[in-house]
Amino acid sequence: MIWLTWRQLRGAAATTAAGLVVLAAALALTGPDLASDYSAGIAACARDGDCARFFDHFFDNHQSPFQAATVIVLLVPALTGLFWGAPLITRELEAGTHLLVWNQSITRTRWLAVKLTVVGGAAAAAAGLCSLAVTWWSTPLDKSAAPGFTLMDPLVFGARGIVPMAYAAFAFTLGVTAGLIVRRTLPAMAVTLAVFAAAQILMPMTVRPHLLPPVSSSFELGPENVKSFGKLREAEYPEVLLNAAIPGHTGAWLLSSRLVDPSGRVIGGDGAPATVRVSMTSGACAPSQQAEAERGMDGCLAEINRLGYRQRATYQPFERFWAFQWIETGVYTVLTLGLAAFCFRWLRRRLS
Repeated sequence: MIWLTWRQLRGAAATTAAGLVVLAAALALTGPDLASDYSAGIAACARDGDCARFFDHFFDNHQSPFQAATVIVLLVPALTGLFWGAPLITRELEAGTHLLVWNQSITRTRWLAVKLTVVGGAAAAAAGLCSLAVTWWSTPLDKSAAPGFTLMDPLVFGARGIVPMAYAAFAFTLGVTAGLIVRRTLPAMAVTLAVFAAAQILMPMTVRPHLLPPVSSSFELGPENVKSFGKLREAEYPEVLLNAAIPGHTGAWLLSSRLVDPSGRVIGGDGAPATVRVSMTSGACAPSQQAEAERGMDGCLAEINRLGYRQRATYQPFERFWAFQWIETGVYTVLTLGLAAFCFRWLRRRLS
C-alpha cells in the first residue's frame, strides 16, 4: 500500500523536489554574498556609531528578493493542498480504482491512513525544507528589516520557523476532506483554495493577535516612532504621523498606535496624521530655517513631549516569536487531526 501510494505521488513529488532544488541553488549562490555584505556593513557602521541608515539601505537594496522568497514559502502549503490533497482521493473515486484496492484485503481505514501519513508527511517535509532554506538565506535581512517586514509581522511570520509545516499539513488534509465530500477534482481544488485562503487571512487578523494577551503602553515621541512631521510653515499647529514602530521594542508586532493628548484623549486615527496643538510661533516650534531640519524637528518634538503628548501602542513583543510559532502550530495541528478524523468517519459511513 505504501509503494502504491508513492507511485501515485511520484509525479507531483518530483515536480516539487525540482522546484525546491532550484530554489536551494539560487539561495546557496546568493546567500554567502548577502551575509558577507551584511557583516561588512555592520562592521563599518559600528565604527561610526550609527547603523540605522545602513539597515535602511541594506534592506531596501534586497527588498524584492526578500519578498519573493517569503511569498514562495507561503505558496508551498497552498500548492500541496491544491495539487496533492484535493486530487488524492477524487482521482480514485472518479476512476473507481478505490473499489479494486478495497477488494484486495486492504481495509478502508488502512487505505486512507497510509495516504494521509505518507503524502501528508511529504507535504509537511517539503514546506519545512523550503522554510528552512529561506530562513537561512534571509537571516541578515530579518535582522535589518524595516517595520512591516519584521519576523512578527503577519506575512513574514507565516514564512519562518515551524508554522509552514503545520500550514502544509492542514492544507493537504483540507484538500483530502474536500475531495471526499465533493468527489470531483476541480471543485475540490476550488473549495480547498477558498477555505485555506480564508483561514490564512482570519488567523493573523482575528486569532493570532490574541494567542497571548497583547501589551499596551505609552511612549514619548521621537525619530523612531514619528514617520513625518508636517506643515511647519503654513499651519498654525504641526501634524504628526506615527510610524509602525515602538521605541525600545525593535521587531515588535504593532497592533494599534494612536497619538493621545495630555489628557489621554485619542487624537487622529491609526495611520492618519494628528494635529498637535502646540503653537508654531513660540518656543522650540518657531518657524525658522532650522525648523525643517532635524535639529528643528527634535526641538519641536521635545516641546510636544514636554506638553504631555504620547504614542499609545498595543503590541506583541518580538520575544514572543517562538511562543507564537508553537501555539499556532498547535492550533493547526488540532485542526488537521480534526479533519483527518472527519475523513475516516466519512469514509466508513458515507463512501461506497
